[in-house]
Amino acid sequence: MASVFLFVFFLLLYLLLLNSAEEQVRYTKKCLPFSCGNLGEIHFPFTNKSKPECGVFKVHCEDHGNLSKIQLKDGGREYEVKTISQDNTILIKDRELGEHIKSSGCESLTNLTFPRYSFISFKIATPNQTFFKCKHTLDISPPTDFKKISCNGYNIYYNNSNDSFPSSLSGCSIIQLPKNLSSGHHPLPDDEYELGVRVFDECTRCYNRGGQCKARDNSKFYCDGADKERNRHKLAIAFGVVCPVIFFIMICVFFIIRHHYKKKYASSTMLAKNANSDPSSRSDLEGGSVYYGVPVYSYSELEEATNNFDTEKELGDGGFGIVYYGKLRDGREVAVKRLYEHNYRRVAQFMNEVEILTRLRHKNLVSLYGCTSHRSRQLLLVYEYIPNGTVADHIHGERATLGSLTWPTRMNIAIETATALAYLHASEIIHRDVKTNNILLDKNFCVKVADFGLSRLFPNDVSHVSTAPQGTPGYVDPEYHQCYQLTTKSDVYSFGVVLIELISSLPAVDIARHRHEINLANLAISKIEKSAFHELIDPHLGFESDKEVERMTILVAQLAFQCIQQDKETRPSMDEVLEALKQIQSGNDAPEDQEKGFDDDVVVNVKPPISPESDEVALLKTKQLPPSPISVNTNWTSRSTTPNISS
Repeated sequence: MASVFLFVFFLLLYLLLLNSAEEQVRYTKKCLPFSCGNLGEIHFPFTNKSKPECGVFKVHCEDHGNLSKIQLKDGGREYEVKTISQDNTILIKDRELGEHIKSSGCESLTNLTFPRYSFISFKIATPNQTFFKCKHTLDISPPTDFKKISCNGYNIYYNNSNDSFPSSLSGCSIIQLPKNLSSGHHPLPDDEYELGVRVFDECTRCYNRGGQCKARDNSKFYCDGADKERNRHKLAIAFGVVCPVIFFIMICVFFIIRHHYKKKYASSTMLAKNANSDPSSRSDLEGGSVYYGVPVYSYSELEEATNNFDTEKELGDGGFGIVYYGKLRDGREVAVKRLYEHNYRRVAQFMNEVEILTRLRHKNLVSLYGCTSHRSRQLLLVYEYIPNGTVADHIHGERATLGSLTWPTRMNIAIETATALAYLHASEIIHRDVKTNNILLDKNFCVKVADFGLSRLFPNDVSHVSTAPQGTPGYVDPEYHQCYQLTTKSDVYSFGVVLIELISSLPAVDIARHRHEINLANLAISKIEKSAFHELIDPHLGFESDKEVERMTILVAQLAFQCIQQDKETRPSMDEVLEALKQIQSGNDAPEDQEKGFDDDVVVNVKPPISPESDEVALLKTKQLPPSPISVNTNWTSRSTTPNISS
């Protein structure tokens, strides 16, 4: 009798699943991959004229002549498309660009532009060639390694290395176009290039639900037509579930009455046994709420907190993702970092940052509130919200005004940043991306060092880690770049560049400067070697009117000079840098003759940070301060006996 009841139940359950599958097939059947002339079989996000609801981009397939075309926007111009790869990279031939290339009026050459969507991004996969487009009226003297193309009203300058931005061409327009790889050193761009198309997850999900990806006012994404299909599907599922459940309940009641208390007791015992022996049911409740010791937020909660990742709530756009302002349901203000791609490399960086930040607790490091699961459809990190922007914003960015950051404030920023980095090194962690854009400021201008996506946990039994160089141009340790050996001295180099930014108010890289001074570190070395501090230090800090500011900024420049030495062995450790900054601030640094800099016999106490909760330090060992760079003709060697890894 029991077997008959079970057979009926599973038969009804099978019919329910079959009905659900048929509902899905009814939609997907009409949107199957299709053959498109020379392109072969293609699929979403590409579609054809007859089924516009099955994709985003319409491909006009030609059965004869092997010439297919694609529109990247409804009503937009058509591009000839030659191939479409599995990773949605399309090889297109841009006839309009080709006409510009052939014409003598090369003044019509401009950067390529593509339609803007909130749910799709385009990226040219073909390497670029950089051209400088200069009017004839400009008095241009290009470097000798640059070539010139003359055209009506303009001259075009370029070189084959494609990595130089001479200051003599700073008044010209910069144009980057696909490089002509098939003709060697041919100067003109190519009208045939690869274009990568990336469709965001929310658009793919919309398509899978039977909807179409659209945007209101070309910005805010919404899924059109999916609700009706989804509601019909839900109704079918609900009907298919309720009827078998009611029928099964009736059978169970009859079965229990028929077999009285014996079967009832056996059923209860079996149910309790199964519940106690199945740990997965408990793990979903107990283990799903934390990850590496921090709360795990659902994607929907963070989507709600950021108003569906509204572009107006963007706080910044970095190398790995966009940061949004958000407000959680408990009222806390947060910064939500949304990683660009959900692939193996991004997951590794995501897990690396979570693992590192959960090990750290320091008042000068940004706090991690939580994250999504690494299996989530979007990788999201939730930080405390720091409202006052970055140091870069205040010294040469959108918040920069004369006198906005006084010298005492900048000195405190330098000391607090050095304190945070010394704490990281003592915790066997290398930041790897120290820069003014990663130094946040709260409303009291206190430092919060952020962005640990590139950081490395440093083994305590080795002198260095071999890894491919990563970081931001202008801040990357040149020895690390050459030798692929990462040490704590790489952070010291980057911090030295930060010190120079604080005293000069200049950005780390500026192609408008002289070609030998585009990199701020090179500029600083040149000025300090000539003792031309007045040409390096920002006069608005009071360098020429305040003797105390003059003393401190010169000493900070000398300290930065030691930090950016090519040979890492000649650089001080971060503990020594922190101690030197504290002495400069307190005024205990200068001997009787200030021009002689630090005395070689000065002995200081090197104190690494002990507690992550406070700035209190304890005596570790007695060491000599590295020599001052006031005499630039001396070949310095490091007197530090501290190994590359802080203890």
